[in-house]
Amino acid sequence: MKAIGTPLPQLLLDARRWFEEALMATLEQAGMAPISPTQAQLFAALDTAGTTVSELARRMGVTRQTAHQAVHSLIGMGLLEQIPDPSSARRRLIRRTSRGADAHAEVVSLLAALEDELALRIGRRTVDSLRAALEAPRGDPPTLTVPSAGGPDPGDAT
Repeated sequence: MKAIGTPLPQLLLDARRWFEEALMATLEQAGMAPISPTQAQLFAALDTAGTTVSELARRMGVTRQTAHQAVHSLIGMGLLEQIPDPSSARRRLIRRTSRGADAHAEVVSLLAALEDELALRIGRRTVDSLRAALEAPRGDPPTLTVPSAGGPDPGDAT
């Protein structure tokens, strides 16, 4: 196995943070209501027809409580609403309000502009290659066999 520099997951997190910080600063400069990175992530994880809080939490990789808090703060801002789930009387779906849909379209436009800015900095071909690599099918996550560390098991009588 070849030696690596910074692990790829950390590089991906750093890149995500770059986009989040740029987006938050742009929204603040435009005088738009401040939202947290968690709220922005939740907003992006929503399906158009609506998504349960449990599913949002799973997609975001956060606890249900964290997702619930972010949902209710965005409901308070008038960007999201809760509706009954037509497939289950016990569940509620979270979806964007019309104001939330407008805000989402604005953010998608800003993210495209940030991607263009990144292309100016590191090259369009690099950004396009990165996008192609990240959009390529990866299959299910593998489970690798971890080699034993330190040689034979002390219980082995050899």
